[in-house]
Amino acid sequence: MWCFMAKTVLVVDDDPTQRRLIQAVLEREGLVVAHAENGEQAIDRLMAGGADAVMLDLVMPGQGGLETLKEMRARGFTQPVIVLTATGGIDTVVQAMQAGAQDFFIKPASPERIMVSIRNALQMGELKGEVDRLKKRSAGKITFEELIGASPAMAMVKRLGERAARSSIPILILGESGVGKELIARAVHGASDRAGKPFVAVNCGALPENLVESILFGHEKGSFTGATDKHLGKFQEASGGTLFLDEVGELPLDMQVKLLRALQEGEIDPIGAKRPVRVDARIISATNRDLAQQVAHGLFREDLYYRLNVFPIEAPSLRERREDIPALVEHFIRRFNVEEGKRVAGATAETMALLAAQDWPGNVRQLENAVYRAIVLSDAPYLQPYDFPAISGLQAPLPAPAAEPSARTVPSIAELIEDLPTDSPVRILDERGHLRTLEEIERDLIQLAIEIYSGHMSEVARRLGIGRSTLYRKVREQGLDTMLDEAV
Repeated sequence: MWCFMAKTVLVVDDDPTQRRLIQAVLEREGLVVAHAENGEQAIDRLMAGGADAVMLDLVMPGQGGLETLKEMRARGFTQPVIVLTATGGIDTVVQAMQAGAQDFFIKPASPERIMVSIRNALQMGELKGEVDRLKKRSAGKITFEELIGASPAMAMVKRLGERAARSSIPILILGESGVGKELIARAVHGASDRAGKPFVAVNCGALPENLVESILFGHEKGSFTGATDKHLGKFQEASGGTLFLDEVGELPLDMQVKLLRALQEGEIDPIGAKRPVRVDARIISATNRDLAQQVAHGLFREDLYYRLNVFPIEAPSLRERREDIPALVEHFIRRFNVEEGKRVAGATAETMALLAAQDWPGNVRQLENAVYRAIVLSDAPYLQPYDFPAISGLQAPLPAPAAEPSARTVPSIAELIEDLPTDSPVRILDERGHLRTLEEIERDLIQLAIEIYSGHMSEVARRLGIGRSTLYRKVREQGLDTMLDEAV
């Protein structure tokens, strides 16, 4: 099944056979595999296109795995790394883990062991990415690189925003509800010289009318009934940083006068204050209304309109940039995987085509909520059209009923015993035809394996699928030590 969000794993090993074996395991799980024969090629590949995870052999000609790992981290590559080793030297493995490796295993490893390690690594990579995003958001350092989308409309938004960020010019972001106007404002703030300073967002349409002035400009203690403490207000909270006035068209006319004075004079009058207070906040406003039309109808001050609309940025609706929908869906899947502890790998091509064909009147916010619901309800590795029933009109298929056991489908004990081989070197039945104990069968199997592989315990352990320490313990418990002496 071809699906979006196929992860890329870079396999770095000088042994082509090992690379092909690992590739076969990973591709069966729908992963994309890239190859590198040595450390130098691995660094070049990461610089050219990157990868979501790296499987790195420790022993290679030229630049070894440990040196490659250290160079990766020094260059800022943060992908999770799984180190491979044929020797299992504990000191080398410890050094690799200290250098930033997430996991290791000894070659050759079972497909199950490889996939467990890769799944954990990819999940850890998604978790780290989400943590980094949240840190940037809280620190006010989101930049235009975090804006999802490469469509012409979004490219224009990024170009305008980056230019505006270089100055303190007032910005007015225009666009429908749910297009991401606040995220654009945060990106302007994060790309400016005010990055790291406060970013204060105010939804002017949600402010109680009798508290608008106090919330924006602050008040002194005792200035009105209920003012038991001094309150700074949003302008002073944002001093040195950015004040984002969302839905600025909803402000009452009397507050528009005070806002205009704050913008023109750079000072505010808190309620009950004896003198004005100087403020230094960069103003970014946003609206989903036609302010020019509101000015014509006397609902918005013309002088304030021209003061805010110095540098307009038009945020496109989602239907105007449908080509960005796959990238947005992938971003939301990664994010909600982390938040909900899910492991959804992506969306099928059919699902993505369905989502891209919608108009999305609620824009990015509506798409985000739809993906969130699908992630919570989905039990499959990939999102299917029926995970979006409001759009597709489909319902998830009901699980097939369990087959009723019958005398013909469930064999009897006698039939099972009859089917057991009688000429096997490891006997299953005793002299009376009853099953032998598991301990007795295990002893004979270990004894047979030691004989076949001439006492080479590493090979015996590998063939039996257990660790060497476990094998030696069982040998001692079963009294097979003498066989090792004879093999030596």
